[in-house]
Amino acid sequence: MTRNLMITLSAGGSAALLAGAYLFQALGYPPCAMCLWQRWPHVAAILIGLLALRIKGPLLPVFGAIAAATTAGIGVFHTGVERGWWEGPSSCTGGSSLEGLSGADLLTITGPRVVMCDQVSWELFSLSMASWNAIASFGVMIGWIIAVRLSAGSTTASSSRTV
Repeated sequence: MTRNLMITLSAGGSAALLAGAYLFQALGYPPCAMCLWQRWPHVAAILIGLLALRIKGPLLPVFGAIAAATTAGIGVFHTGVERGWWEGPSSCTGGSSLEGLSGADLLTITGPRVVMCDQVSWELFSLSMASWNAIASFGVMIGWIIAVRLSAGSTTASSSRTV
C-alpha cells in the first residue's frame, strides 16, 4: 500500500460520493441547502488529492482528512436535523414562520422548489442520504489518515537514509 494509492482511493471516494449526489439530483431528488454544504468539502478533497499526487509530504493528506471529516460532520449534523435530534438552520427547516405570506404565495407553483433540510427524501436501511454520506466520508477520512501515516513514514525513511 503506497501513499499515492491511498490518496487516489481517498480522493476517488470523494469523487464517487459527489457523482452519486449529482446522480440522485438527476433522478429527481433535488438537494436541500445542507446537502449542498456536504458537497463542497468533497470538491476540496478531490482538488487536494490532485495536488497531493504531485507534492509530497504529509501536509496535503492532512488537509484531505480535514475535508473528509468536515463533510462527515455536516452529514452527522444533517442526520440529526432530519431525525429531530436538534434544530437545523431556520433557512431550510420546517420551523420557519409563514407570517406575512398570503394564500396565493403559499399556493403558487412558480419559482424555485424549496427542499427542506429536516425532511428525508430518500433512505436505504432507514438511513438517509446525509447518513450514508457521513458513513462513507468517515471511511474516506480513514483513507486520508493512512495516506498521512504513509507520507510521514516515507519522510522519516528518506531522512534516515540521508544520515
